[in-house]
Amino acid sequence: MAFDDAVSGGGGCGEKLSLASVGLSSAGAGAGGGGYKELVVMGLPKDDVLDDGAKVIGLKLPDVGGAVRAFFRSREVREFTSGALAGAMSKAVLAPLETLRTRMVVGVGSRHIGGNFVEIIEQNGWQGLWAGNTINMIRIIPTQAIELGTFECVKRRMAEAQEKWKEDGCPKIQIGKLKIELPLHFLSPVAVAGAAAGIAGTLMCHPLEVIKDRLTVNPEAYPRISVAFSKIYRTDGIGGLYAGLCPTLIGMLPYSTCYYFMYDTIKTSYCRLHKKTSLTRPELLVLGALSGLTASTISFPLEVARKRLMAGTLHGKCPPHMVAALSEVIQEEGIQGLYRGWGASCLKVMPNSGITWMFYEAWKDILLADDDSKRGA
Repeated sequence: MAFDDAVSGGGGCGEKLSLASVGLSSAGAGAGGGGYKELVVMGLPKDDVLDDGAKVIGLKLPDVGGAVRAFFRSREVREFTSGALAGAMSKAVLAPLETLRTRMVVGVGSRHIGGNFVEIIEQNGWQGLWAGNTINMIRIIPTQAIELGTFECVKRRMAEAQEKWKEDGCPKIQIGKLKIELPLHFLSPVAVAGAAAGIAGTLMCHPLEVIKDRLTVNPEAYPRISVAFSKIYRTDGIGGLYAGLCPTLIGMLPYSTCYYFMYDTIKTSYCRLHKKTSLTRPELLVLGALSGLTASTISFPLEVARKRLMAGTLHGKCPPHMVAALSEVIQEEGIQGLYRGWGASCLKVMPNSGITWMFYEAWKDILLADDDSKRGA
């Protein structure tokens, strides 16, 4: 709170004042609606005769409404919203492929996509293809919002930092009399942003991934989200909700870094080659699919190990760590076992990646249209 006394003229300051009027006036409100509302209190002498001793006291209160409006108009919030909407729309379309992929990766049912598809229909009907889709939707909305929003934000901040480092020099570490300059200007802002996006999304939403896999692999034992959460918590505690977190993070780093790097690089190169400032929806679909295919192929063995750890308790055995899970797969099925379910994964990852990027860029065009027009002007 800030109090401002405006005293005009000479004496009378010791007289008692009575409250005469209270009013609100805008103070410091900018174009974004922020700033403060100023509460003005007029003090008058007790005999209601205004003299030189009258005081005006200003009480500044935060303009909460303006701050909220400014927050939701920020670029970061609209990028997070675009990611959430894109993730929800892509998962609603591609849930059956996610179900097939999860069953094949963890070794449930037929080894072939067609056989697994028929088994699901025979056992649970068509709705079985959407088993676990509710938790999948709950999981993907915050995950995609966090990942895509973090990617855009970190990439922008990293690029700004590198521009500053070119002028002022890179950060330095001093050990005694030895000064070491960190060569951070060699880092790719896109690669750093991709790694940050994967880590942030995983840490925030990993428990939802664990629950979703339980609902998908064994819907009889885990028919509802609440039942799955209760059973996991009673059996393994909080640690059970983060089962497989370490291999997930290790697997996420190369996948996420490659995924975002490939998409941004291919998109930038394609636009430069064809002298375009924007791409059509089919072009975005293809570029997103290619980036997803490349990233998935590189990191797929780690994905197999992660799924083994997360779903191991369903088979009565759980590898103690990622290396043990990989060793177990190789002993049972050979090297090719590390890529078991890769075909189903590609069928899911490629369209999911393509559709997600297509919807994401479309929502960005809508939600950030006024911001981009202002910058262009």
